[in-house]
Amino acid sequence: MASSSFLRLLPLLSVALGALAPLGAAYQLPLCQLVNQTVSVEKKGCPGCHPVETTICSGHCITMDPSRVPPRLSKVVQKVCTYQELQYRPLELPGCGPGVDPVVHYPAALSCSCSRCSMETSDCTVESLPPDFCTSTSLNYY
Repeated sequence: MASSSFLRLLPLLSVALGALAPLGAAYQLPLCQLVNQTVSVEKKGCPGCHPVETTICSGHCITMDPSRVPPRLSKVVQKVCTYQELQYRPLELPGCGPGVDPVVHYPAALSCSCSRCSMETSDCTVESLPPDFCTSTSLNYY
């Protein structure tokens, strides 16, 4: 009798464990943290594209899948790894034309957190341009 009860519960147990499998895989990814990243800096009136080492926020945040949430709780906020504190650092670009300010400011993350994506400070799209994307074809290393 006990074995037949167990056999009836086995399909439910396998469904429950299957639902946890993706969750377990996500915990193997790094959490939201500061990482070093090369970004490209360019400015109209200054030649070339200039790679700069900076810090960005990267990693996963624990969140819920709205498709698994009961309808009455459907207003779930998806959190992303984003800047908590941000600083803009100056860089003087070489060879700028006359009348062009050679100083450009690039972002450097000081700390990160899991929160809503702010369209004012971040690219919240599914697929954005890579951080080292340049419109110019020439790279200047220095």
